Amino acid sequence: MSMEMESNEHSRSFARPPTSLEAIPLSGRPPVHDATFAAIFDLDGTLIDSYDAHHRAWKAVCRAHDIDLTPAQFDWSFGRTNPAIIERIWPDAGLPAPDEASVSDIADAKETDFRNELERSFPTMPGAPELLADLDLAGWRLAIGTSAPQGNLKTALRLLPEAGRLQATVCGDEVVRGKPDPEVFLLAAERLGVAPERCVVIEDAGHGIAAARAAGMVSVGLVSTGRTNEELAHAHLVVQELTELDSRRLAALFDHR
Repeated sequence: MSMEMESNEHSRSFARPPTSLEAIPLSGRPPVHDATFAAIFDLDGTLIDSYDAHHRAWKAVCRAHDIDLTPAQFDWSFGRTNPAIIERIWPDAGLPAPDEASVSDIADAKETDFRNELERSFPTMPGAPELLADLDLAGWRLAIGTSAPQGNLKTALRLLPEAGRLQATVCGDEVVRGKPDPEVFLLAAERLGVAPERCVVIEDAGHGIAAARAAGMVSVGLVSTGRTNEELAHAHLVVQELTELDSRRLAALFDHR
């Protein structure tokens, strides 16, 4: 974002209070915005720096089941759905795969711990509120497309500055197939009323970038905690921080696909 825009809009950029999940339109077929660009953000590691909170929560729930979660297992898990994580980690530890009810109980325990962590300290990614404000003021449509369960998304929307600028959200509970399948991003584009080819996805995980490309969208890889440039190499653009992005730079990506 330019310094001129930052100074001119600073007083307005935090004027809208965070919006609850219920206030964001999640169903129905919105009008199509043919001339509009859209940005779809991942949540964990993109809008919020939740790496450490997720790590502590997964370590705790695994320890309760006598599983020593390895760094490699956790890095693989980040951004995936809870059932997919549990159904891999438990057998890797030599335990039988939990049944559906047990998976739900394990996931609930982990996410309760995680949300408590967020309530104690909400770690917004540097530049996230400013980028949301800049894109909104430039007329972009905005959404979140995340593998996180609805409870986590609700907590984030309540605590995230500038969440009121979002027009749609999609969480892991609303899709059949998680990333790298493109379902979450295609549904977000549908809810925004913007064609996939006019959407840019901002993601911190390689399988999220794969999902964006499978959806026919422009992709931006964010090298957040635990990520590398190499695993995001298939993105159209890789950045170290959201502060490197603004509406003009993102719009230019559509000319160089």
